[in-house]
Amino acid sequence: MKTIWKAGNVLGPLPVVLVSVGDFKGIRNVLTIAWAGTIASDPPMVSISVRKERYSYELLCKHKNFVINLTTKDLAFATDWCGVKSGRDFDKFKEMKLTPLAAAKVSAPLIKESPINIECIVKDILHYGSHDMFCAEVVCVHADKKYISANGAFDFIKTKPIAFLKGKYFELGKFVGGFGFSVKKKKKG
Repeated sequence: MKTIWKAGNVLGPLPVVLVSVGDFKGIRNVLTIAWAGTIASDPPMVSISVRKERYSYELLCKHKNFVINLTTKDLAFATDWCGVKSGRDFDKFKEMKLTPLAAAKVSAPLIKESPINIECIVKDILHYGSHDMFCAEVVCVHADKKYISANGAFDFIKTKPIAFLKGKYFELGKFVGGFGFSVKKKKKG
């Protein structure tokens, strides 16, 4: 039997990411986002949703680019801290000992400690209630070499990724099957 709840956002778990914005050599910030997602694969497009009152909102609108930095178990404290503290009051890179690196194609910095950095250029801003959605094209991806196997595949599980679910962070990791495993033919013998 099921019960009816008030309509709300109960989708989860969600990827939790550190988004860097601004200018590598100037004003920059890091914000934590759990409302990020894939829009399209060709061209590669992603979205992040940000409240207008957030310090980073103005930087996003000004520079029209950002970097999505994937998070890990080792970055969980910094991920949470950057989500509850404001860039108006703190230099989050300095406070969390995050290393900014120059990006290849955008003004926003990469976070060195992140295993994957995704450079994004904003193509559209959609205004929806409490949040605005920044739709962006992925223009460059950086992968930490220590997570790349001999055959060239990136080992996401080795990074100890985390997700966000109803106010809590969870480490991911148990493999349950690859895309299409439910319809693959079983080997005889």
